[in-house]
Amino acid sequence: MDATVNPSARTVETDVLVVGGGGSGLAAAIEAARAGRQVVLIEKNPQTGGSTGWSVGSITATRTPDQQRKGIVDDPQHHFEDMAKLAGALLPRDNLALRHTLVHNVTDTVAWLRSLGVEFFGPGAEPPHRLPRMHNVLPTSGSYVWHLTRAARRAGVDIHLSTRASRIVLDGDTVCGIEARDAHDQPVLYTARHGVVLAGGDYSGSVDFKTRYGSAALARVPAVNATNTGDCQRMVLEIGGEVLNGDLILGPVMRFAPPPRKGLAQRVPPWAPITRTMAWLLHHLPSTIVHPLVMRFMTTVLGPEAALFADGVLLVDRNGQRIQPIEGSLGKAVAAAPERSAWLIFDDRQAERYSAPPHAVSTAPGIAWAYFGDYVRTRPDLYTKAGDATALAKQLDMPPAALLASLNNSREPRMGPFHALGPIHSYVVLTDGGVRVTPELQVVVRGSIPVRGLYAAGSTGQGGLLLEGHGHHLGWAFTSGRIAGRHAAAATTTILSSTTLP
Repeated sequence: MDATVNPSARTVETDVLVVGGGGSGLAAAIEAARAGRQVVLIEKNPQTGGSTGWSVGSITATRTPDQQRKGIVDDPQHHFEDMAKLAGALLPRDNLALRHTLVHNVTDTVAWLRSLGVEFFGPGAEPPHRLPRMHNVLPTSGSYVWHLTRAARRAGVDIHLSTRASRIVLDGDTVCGIEARDAHDQPVLYTARHGVVLAGGDYSGSVDFKTRYGSAALARVPAVNATNTGDCQRMVLEIGGEVLNGDLILGPVMRFAPPPRKGLAQRVPPWAPITRTMAWLLHHLPSTIVHPLVMRFMTTVLGPEAALFADGVLLVDRNGQRIQPIEGSLGKAVAAAPERSAWLIFDDRQAERYSAPPHAVSTAPGIAWAYFGDYVRTRPDLYTKAGDATALAKQLDMPPAALLASLNNSREPRMGPFHALGPIHSYVVLTDGGVRVTPELQVVVRGSIPVRGLYAAGSTGQGGLLLEGHGHHLGWAFTSGRIAGRHAAAATTTILSSTTLP
């Protein structure tokens, strides 16, 4: 038994303990509770959601009612094969057992989510998937958080917010529980009679992990979800575990700044009658009506397409100076720019060109394409227009001479009026480094020893699985969470009681 447990810690006993209140943690908690176990979930933030709430919200799956409605005959094995195409040169690093687990269980996961009240529209296409498989949540990814949190509470899950896990407590190779700090920064020892599920997300917000697996420059790039600090990966490393594919870090990636406050479209409640009506309308209304509705949601999470810059659209920094790629990456250049900010500058001709297909300002594959006019209508906080470069610079609070010089040094002469979209920032969107796990998602330490009762899910439990393309990270989060929760409910651990504490 671990003799270093804090003797002053308050003890909370439960059957199953889940660390992390994002999509994977909530799924694990619901499944464990439905298996008849007493479940406590701890979440370090003041609310549930994790990265799930920040996502676009798509799940890629086969054999769903949505595919069947469109006459699409699909197969999980084909999904398995197409994921290999998405992996490209990284393919030798993939975890085939976990990929098999994902493609053969995600269909049931979509049905399970629907049973909780989540609704989708689609499926959308994304090459090299041979058939449309992308299912997009309605109205936003917040729907997952709302429905899963409600389902967890209804199942009797005891959710402890503002509680941060700090250390895994072991008795030999069996997990006993987790040491944590509560909302008042007081020590708490959570003990679990059956199992513990680690579902703390990735480490995109950790300076230490991004330095270790990436670079010092990458470590300075902020994360989309700044609270993703790899707490669970760190705890597993401390007991002899291993992080696989730690160097797979998506970033720096350019994204338009989020809106200063939620618009009406983002405040639509995810109630089933509303989302089912939305799904019916999206399936039956003409695209001329559907497109503007979808853009109300999508222009809050997208970034600029690379084709813009090949066509001569200018990218400038806070000082009006043109941003040049660093090591072939404009994302890295924006990360190094003053205030880590940039603006797109269009002349009238370019603005017109990017106002209609096939020239999109932003793309969410399989979901929608955002054109110049979409941003003007839905994101007025990003849009600035002026008759000449001097006037535009003044509105953007840039040195007029610098912006004028940047425009004059472009490949083609520029004539006003001019249009700007921005600010744009660079972010680390996600990291794919997950701890080594067995096919049953049991955490492995010292190379080959499974820790009894300890499971990992979502990004924490990615275990070398490659999730390239859209719709796979969320599919894995919910699918792995459900599996880990069921396994944890069935396991038996050594519990620490107050009489055995040192």
